[in-house]
Amino acid sequence: MAFSDLFTRKAEPAVTVEAAQVDAAAIAPYYTEVGNLFLFGGIVTASRAEAMSVPTCARALGIIQTIGSLPMHTRNEATGEKVSQPRVINQPDPRIPGTTFWAWIISDLFFFPNAYAYVMERYADTGKIRAMERIAPERVTIQTTGMGFEIQSYQIDGAFVDPSNLVVFQGTQEGLLSRAGRTIRAAAALERAAMNFANEPIPQMILKSNGTSLPADRISKLLTSWRTARANKSTAFLNADVSLETIGYDPKNLQLNEARNYVSLELARACGLPAYFTDSQQSSFTYSNALDKRRDLVDFAFRNYMSIIEQRLSFADFTPAGNKVSFDLDDFLRGNPYERAQVYEILNRIGAMSVDEIREEEDMLL
Repeated sequence: MAFSDLFTRKAEPAVTVEAAQVDAAAIAPYYTEVGNLFLFGGIVTASRAEAMSVPTCARALGIIQTIGSLPMHTRNEATGEKVSQPRVINQPDPRIPGTTFWAWIISDLFFFPNAYAYVMERYADTGKIRAMERIAPERVTIQTTGMGFEIQSYQIDGAFVDPSNLVVFQGTQEGLLSRAGRTIRAAAALERAAMNFANEPIPQMILKSNGTSLPADRISKLLTSWRTARANKSTAFLNADVSLETIGYDPKNLQLNEARNYVSLELARACGLPAYFTDSQQSSFTYSNALDKRRDLVDFAFRNYMSIIEQRLSFADFTPAGNKVSFDLDDFLRGNPYERAQVYEILNRIGAMSVDEIREEEDMLL
């Protein structure tokens, strides 16, 4: 089946982008971890896999990827009214759900300076983008001028691409892997230390003679008995001739938990999230303040990613001039039923909303 057959419900003619420089069909929309460390200007950065091994990073990304599930609308900038929008806005890649696509784009912006998508198809009459697929930032190489201030070309997997066919979502920061690379690696090391202790909670031990000279066969039997008891997590026996001493680290003495909590707090700051979103022990969520916490999340964590996507989709290659794409936060920031009822009562009393409009807002139309 031809790729254009996926758009049989569309009446507009379509033209497939020629992939002379790169085979778009061969570029999978999913990410494959390469597992290496990257170095930018002497700054040590971590890999995506290393960051995702740290619970705080994984939790922070999961929260921020909530943006991908929010619907987007196109409005006329002059009137504020909603206008029809192409399917590419909410489902850029017809092979996968739109939520999945935007979650990966947000993940790329979270970890890297930029996120990328390759144009798969354009409308024949307008030339606007009809479909695109995500390209992992690790596959993109940017060539700049000698001073590094101006981009000269882009490459995907080493092949030059037409810049007009590469949609670049330009981030405002260098990405978490570079911005907090050392902290991520420290957190990953602490997680490995905690895992080692969980796998082997019994400290290393030595059997020490109390001055009695023991024959070799008795020493061998003692060691065998203790190895067996240790492996089976059972009880071993010592007589007065031998005493037990423990060696190795003690997580309490090393303040392992304190170190993990400190690094977790630093990573939450680097991710732009209040600590209570990533640490249940610091959570201050209540029924009455949940909406305020969500507003904080939008203002301090979501807004930057949303603006990057909204502004890029409002360019002329996606949206006609005079229109603007924006995320719809109404459901995400909807208050509890009692608060909404109070607001609707006031709006109805002053004539700002009719009963039918209130029903429509609450999806209560029969």
